[in-house]
Amino acid sequence: VQLQASGGGLVQPGGSLRLSCAASGRTFSGQTVSWFRQAPGKERVFVAGIRWSFGSVHYGDSVKGRFTISKDSAKNTVYLQMNGLKVEDTAVYYCAVGVPVLSAMREPSMYRAWGEGTQVTVSS
Repeated sequence: VQLQASGGGLVQPGGSLRLSCAASGRTFSGQTVSWFRQAPGKERVFVAGIRWSFGSVHYGDSVKGRFTISKDSAKNTVYLQMNGLKVEDTAVYYCAVGVPVLSAMREPSMYRAWGEGTQVTVSS
């Protein structure tokens, strides 16, 4: 499967962006699709994930209540709606797909395919 992430950009604090992750080559069925982010000099961190077949969603602690992950089965696309953006949300955002067990969903090594990343910059 190939992933294409898009939707990043420059936004002021408090603003919103919606990221998209589209798959080609196969569907997301039976897999987990997650968003990670990586700021300069820092490790890649789990942001949000959705277990495609179950529809269950999971979030990193720093984004709970502000970000929403969702899917469009017809378009084979996962979205990350980001509201109330903060300067500390600035990072390159990556989508990834894999079949991690629930307890390992936050581990980047559990994912087998990654998109190229899209830059999100929150600045006044």
